[in-house]
Amino acid sequence: MATLAVVDALAKHWWVLLIRGILAVLFGIMAFALPGPTLLALVLLFGIYVLMDGLVVLWVGAGSRAWWLVIAGILGVIVGILTFIYPGITTIALLCLIAAWAILGGLLAIVGAIQLRKEISNEWALIIGGIISILFGIVLVANAAAGALAMVWTIGVFAFVFGVMMIVLAFRVRALPERLKKLAKGV
Repeated sequence: MATLAVVDALAKHWWVLLIRGILAVLFGIMAFALPGPTLLALVLLFGIYVLMDGLVVLWVGAGSRAWWLVIAGILGVIVGILTFIYPGITTIALLCLIAAWAILGGLLAIVGAIQLRKEISNEWALIIGGIISILFGIVLVANAAAGALAMVWTIGVFAFVFGVMMIVLAFRVRALPERLKKLAKGV
């Protein structure tokens, strides 16, 4: 029944996924439009994004009693707070922090998609978002010494693509209330 609670929460709050996607796309665009900000500015911008994203995911997870969303939300909140506590973090340490968040978040997104696959169609958007997140984390770990500009662009690409996937998913689940009503009526 927890899966149905997640489906119901997604259906009722599809706009949360849309906002999450729009914020990620905007973050990605900013990373390309302003590649020269200092590392501190990047850390703070990333911290705001991850903290807000974590709070949104935690809110949806707690409301639907989905452990994987709660864990992903808590992880995002912790990483977001750590970026504010240690703003002078080095590029390599920041890359590792972001990589760990992306890999774990991607794994949890895939777990969630697998759990939801019988309840919703087109769960592929969440799976692709999870895979992209994992690949992003691996690229960051593999290229840790590449420098801040490469990091900004890599983060920008990830945020943009992940954001597009969340926007696609938002519009897919927007139609769920009607589908759930039809299923409840036995149509």
